[in-house]
Amino acid sequence: MWFSRRIRPIGATTASAAVFAMTLAGCSDEGAPDPGGAPPDQAGATSAAAAPGRTPSPTRSYALSEEPATIPSVRAHQAARGPGWSRTGDSGVVVAKGSEALSDEGRLLAQELKLTYRGAVAARAGDVELALAGDGAAESYTLTTGGGRVRITGPDEAGVFYGTRTLKQAVRSGGSMPEGVVRDRPDRPQRGLNLDIARKHFTAGWIEDRLREMADLKLNQLGLHFSDDQAFRIQSDSHPEVVSEQHLTKDEVRRILALADRLHITVFGEIDSPGHLGAVLRAHPQLQLRNTQGVPRQGAIDISQPDAARIVDDLLREYTALFPGAWFHVGADEYQALTVSNPAASYPQLAQAARQKYGAGATIEDLAEGWLNDRAAVVREARKTPKAWNDGFFSGGKVTADKGIEVEYWTGKEIGARQPEEYLAEGRRVVNLNDEFLYYVLGEPNQFTYPTGRRIYEQWTPLVLRGTEAVPEKYSAQILGGRFAVWCDLANAQTQDQVAAGIRRPLQATAQKLWDPRQPERSWQSFEQLAQKLG
Repeated sequence: MWFSRRIRPIGATTASAAVFAMTLAGCSDEGAPDPGGAPPDQAGATSAAAAPGRTPSPTRSYALSEEPATIPSVRAHQAARGPGWSRTGDSGVVVAKGSEALSDEGRLLAQELKLTYRGAVAARAGDVELALAGDGAAESYTLTTGGGRVRITGPDEAGVFYGTRTLKQAVRSGGSMPEGVVRDRPDRPQRGLNLDIARKHFTAGWIEDRLREMADLKLNQLGLHFSDDQAFRIQSDSHPEVVSEQHLTKDEVRRILALADRLHITVFGEIDSPGHLGAVLRAHPQLQLRNTQGVPRQGAIDISQPDAARIVDDLLREYTALFPGAWFHVGADEYQALTVSNPAASYPQLAQAARQKYGAGATIEDLAEGWLNDRAAVVREARKTPKAWNDGFFSGGKVTADKGIEVEYWTGKEIGARQPEEYLAEGRRVVNLNDEFLYYVLGEPNQFTYPTGRRIYEQWTPLVLRGTEAVPEKYSAQILGGRFAVWCDLANAQTQDQVAAGIRRPLQATAQKLWDPRQPERSWQSFEQLAQKLG
């Protein structure tokens, strides 16, 4: 707004002129002060040191700021009037005294924004300051822009890190961080990507690139499915005979884990059993499950043999020690003994083992459920939470899966399929990997089609666990989050680069829907334009 012309009295001090100019800069139509009133030279005012008798130029009145353009979008932005924050030649990144633990976050942001990292020193004009402060929810943060500075605070390092992702994206999408206050936090605690490196070898560098993309999207989990019928892809010291020629060394895995830790991403492994063990069984054919005619079942281990549990537990102990995160996945899906019309007739050794272990009337399903519980117990010995696929949980038998195992819900197409509500009604915690929306299966076999970001963005939510129907809202708290999954059934259908390009938009859409539960305000077209701008 413009004010009537005023003549400064002869002899007025430079300081009083400066106060006058800043007062004009801080005025708004509502009469509220600008929380980040810009210095006169930024606001377009004539220098306060003008010669006596000169008339100062009127200052610019800023429109209310707009929400920063980011993926995922921020949950709340309090608009303000002011120029926002832009990089200058003197800008730097600092951490508050007592928040030196944020040095990694500060150095990374300084590198990305081409600023100087100055460490634990007082912030000055143009700086970005990081601080551990507040008692908000885990992974939450507050980003305040005013007075030519940015201050990012959070109760934990992850929250402050996510604030730096918001700043980085705002600068990339709009050239500056808008004036005002962002208060942000995730809707779901588990948000991530699941990657099948067993059927297709991915290099360590490629995985590290995905971690960097995930971090900018505020995703915090990477699941590595590294053992299957086709290959076993991580170096083993306990059973080197099972490892495939193309694999990740443990040093490469540690490098991946170190980067993930800096980016606040938890990486966990999966050794799927009692199915999907073909690579292990090639080295130990005596453990292969065979029917009464001696015909082997692909990938299935004979869980009636004590040595079957011993080798799988050896591997579980080795890799729960390698992966430091809070989870480990034990699989439990698609055990081929249970896909025939009469399992007890085809595999009498399994039926007998079930009765011996669990009493008269016990079934092969009980034996498989007991196998799941036993493998989960090994994971818990390592002080980790076990995960398992939903089709490894059975009902109505003598043995019930432990309630502490997280259900990774992916399908409702298996024999005896159960609705998601059944798992939730039992009080189980569930993670969403709905194969209708979140499965990127190379080569599109078995009626799979490559998922699109638009369909996820417009139709999927964490409550849509199976097909296209959402479970009742009352179960929301039990749904811990979700992961977008890459499966390499036809491994040569796409190159590594094609996979990276193909999953980029769906992964961005998944990140949006896991961070903010509300219907997105942006249209898909606007979201895609923003995604292209962010690169």
